[in-house]
Amino acid sequence: MRIRTFEEYQDTYNQSVEDPEGFWAEIAQQFTWRKPWKKVLNWDFTQGTTKWFEGGELNITENALDRHLGDKGDQPALIWEPNDPDDQAVNITYKVLHDRVCRFANVLKKHGVKKGDRVCIYLPMVPELAVAVLACARIGAIHSVVFGGFSARSIADRINDAQCVMVITSDGAFRGPKVIPMKDTVDDALEQCDSVKKVIVMARTRTPVSMFKGRDLWWEEEVKHVDSNCPAEPMNAEDPLFILYTSGSTGKPKGVVHTCGGYMIYATYTFTNVFQYDPGEIHFCTADIGWITGHSYIVYGPLCAGATSVIFEGVPTFPDASRFWKIVERHKVNILYTAPTAIRSLMGYGLHFVKDHDLTSLKKLGSVGEPINQEAWHWFKLNIGRNICPLVDTWWQTETGGIMISPLAGITPEKPSFATLPLPGVQPVLVDEKGDELEGNNVSGNLCIKFPWPGIIRTIYGDAERNKQTYFSTYPGMYFTGDGCLRDEDGFYRITGRVDDVLNVSGHRIGTAEVENAINMHLGVVESAIVGYPHDIKGQGIYAFIITDQKPEDPEMFRKGIAATVSRVIGPIAKPDKIQFVSGLPKTRSGKIMRRILRKISEGDFDSLGDTSTLLDPAIVEEIKEGAL
Repeated sequence: MRIRTFEEYQDTYNQSVEDPEGFWAEIAQQFTWRKPWKKVLNWDFTQGTTKWFEGGELNITENALDRHLGDKGDQPALIWEPNDPDDQAVNITYKVLHDRVCRFANVLKKHGVKKGDRVCIYLPMVPELAVAVLACARIGAIHSVVFGGFSARSIADRINDAQCVMVITSDGAFRGPKVIPMKDTVDDALEQCDSVKKVIVMARTRTPVSMFKGRDLWWEEEVKHVDSNCPAEPMNAEDPLFILYTSGSTGKPKGVVHTCGGYMIYATYTFTNVFQYDPGEIHFCTADIGWITGHSYIVYGPLCAGATSVIFEGVPTFPDASRFWKIVERHKVNILYTAPTAIRSLMGYGLHFVKDHDLTSLKKLGSVGEPINQEAWHWFKLNIGRNICPLVDTWWQTETGGIMISPLAGITPEKPSFATLPLPGVQPVLVDEKGDELEGNNVSGNLCIKFPWPGIIRTIYGDAERNKQTYFSTYPGMYFTGDGCLRDEDGFYRITGRVDDVLNVSGHRIGTAEVENAINMHLGVVESAIVGYPHDIKGQGIYAFIITDQKPEDPEMFRKGIAATVSRVIGPIAKPDKIQFVSGLPKTRSGKIMRRILRKISEGDFDSLGDTSTLLDPAIVEEIKEGAL
């Protein structure tokens, strides 16, 4: 499974393109299957359908847990680093994790959860989050993890879309110096949800919460009444494993569905190769399990590879900006996988938080979530990687299930701010606006993938037509990523950002329509338009242009009110960074908002607005320019 030289990468890549089915079948055989597959691949991009390893039966938890018990039973599977640095870190071995997963899976079964049921998980970054995810997979229930920063409204939307029968949550969460209510938020959400029958609550912050008789149960009590004997449910390779919601260019989040077989193979293969994982290494991915990065590179990829994965509950700047480096030193971390936002934030605090810590255990660094700018790349490589650790800048998406374009650590030549080359099995193409393929090097266009890989999205939950329209109809016969990309003279790929109405804020995809809908709910707002603008820390910030029914008497108070509304409807991650009140928006005569003009104004680039004479009201552009923040 593991590539060890650049020549081997080139040979493997060629083989994967010439004979994709043979290539992936050989890799798939290195996993534990209950029943062999009948057909490796069945696909039709015109319909947006892909199936891998049809007829094969397996359970992903047997590959993540059971098969390691013989030789790795006493090795840590997870190391949990709590929010408070004075609290003891917790090591959970494969044997103990297996026991806890089986026990909790029996709790789920006892309360009526069965194969195919959807379970919403809304938990802080604690070991129970990984246990709950794996317990669902053990019995064939489909987990839908919701990031702990989302609002009640966002949770309700996701529960209702998937018709979840159970919610697993906690009384509260610690996040840096703050205590965040979790159960209260779930209670608010459930006022709008009829499908949920049971709520299991884990005690974390010991804050008082309401517990409703007949519906709410304490995790700690429930696990006392079951044993840890829970045979894994046989699953077809194409049975859904999880739903994970991601923002789209229209308001309603999309429930991305990944399945048991292909996702497992792809997450494990990419983990092993991109990070050049060696047995015994400690892998620290700083993401939240509420995002795809946490699913693939904290839970499933590392555990299926038999690795040790660090789960961190806190934030990188609490109690100060040395927290990551203390964790690396304390646990002798070998692989550190984090986001450009975190790196840029920590750069701003200066090197005195770095220099007192022994980072010599680090062998490999990784970046994820958005393209990393050159300054952050060099800072990370030099000051954290001592200029000797390879740095992999990974490009992929919720929909791809795993890393698609990236250097292999220490094997692929590096180029700052470039994701470099596709992984074996990944066939990228650049196309122009008409959909014509751009051949050769030194070209830039829209990034598509012309052949399926095992981790590809199978559908949008409950909406196959939206899946087809979103990903497979823009350029027929290809999967459209929504990203712009350039291929340089060496054939290396560099992602240049979203080409649709989706922003990338601190590595989180946020749909413009979603935020505008939330802003428009605020009393006194008539209409809004948001765009992304360059932000020193977040990569992209959110700039909102807002029309109000009357001029705000206290603009600052009004801005705070809008921010509070967006926080309540979506969550704090979607709050606008800048709010400009305007009397109108630049619209075409057909009523379409010209975001291109707003984007230029938000960037302070007033000289390349292009021809504005065809707008419904060209004068509005001058007014917006004068009031730009």
